[in-house]
Amino acid sequence: MKKLSVLISSFCVMISYAQKVSDYKYVVVPSSLESFKKNNYGLSAFLTKNMKAKQYVVLSENRGQWPEEANVNPCSVLNADLVNDSSFLRNRIILEFKDCNSKVISSEKGNSSIKEYEEGFKDALSKALVNISISKPVENTTFKQEVQVVKETTQETPKVSEQKSQASKAEKYSNGKLSLQKIQIDASQFILVDGNSSVPFATFKETTKKDVFRVKLGSGESTTGYFENGNLVIEISKGNDEYSKEVFAPLK
Repeated sequence: MKKLSVLISSFCVMISYAQKVSDYKYVVVPSSLESFKKNNYGLSAFLTKNMKAKQYVVLSENRGQWPEEANVNPCSVLNADLVNDSSFLRNRIILEFKDCNSKVISSEKGNSSIKEYEEGFKDALSKALVNISISKPVENTTFKQEVQVVKETTQETPKVSEQKSQASKAEKYSNGKLSLQKIQIDASQFILVDGNSSVPFATFKETTKKDVFRVKLGSGESTTGYFENGNLVIEISKGNDEYSKEVFAPLK
């Protein structure tokens, strides 16, 4: 049991360790920007180029194309986004980086007096990027240490490892359309991850009531979730103070 405690503690340290953008090695740059809708003025490519110049590894939104290191630990990957904050006279951009729980860990603003959209937005983004440091990942070392602890636990406590392996196989849920993996972040929170997305489908945090959770969806919407008859239920807003149930049954 002591070995298992060490394993869980190491995993939690790994998840919470990185606090700055420069602590990360991997970053996802979206191909389309919701804030710009029809035309992103080449900003995705411009941001990708600049992040690579700062020695970050830029990943696709499709997790199927991620390297094994990032897939094993999705919380080692940042998600970039650009927000159009323009005024009448100036092109303005907010450059945001979010962690695997959709928490903003960095928000940098840039503005330009250049009136032409494409040139002006790129100029504003260049100014926002000034405060983003070169990648100096510290997470890789922690990740290797966590893997080492897993191996030690497997060798010295095979029964515990076998039980943990069997439990992890059952930690998959489906609503008939999506198949999601449950990843326990710590004792009080877990996430549901879609293997084809870089952003968690939903983040669950415990409340004072057993098996009832505060839920933040990947869209940013906050709602409620709970276990019911072995199923994981998320309440989805339909508007007008009405909600529907999204039921995810465990896969065997």
